[in-house]
Amino acid sequence: NVIVWPAVAQAQRTPLLAARLLTVFGVWQREGEVRHLLAHKLIDHSALLHGLVSKSRDFH
Repeated sequence: NVIVWPAVAQAQRTPLLAARLLTVFGVWQREGEVRHLLAHKLIDHSALLHGLVSKSRDFH
């Protein structure tokens, strides 16, 4: 799970809401067997997806 606290969400609103490919930097937190990444910095890498070639895959 990635946790984005309100202060981080407000400061980095554009990449948080608009990115299709997002890099998240943060600190890992462990609670038993569950691990969370507490986000500190978000980077939008959506532009890297433009070079990908994909075929339509219709599953009907």
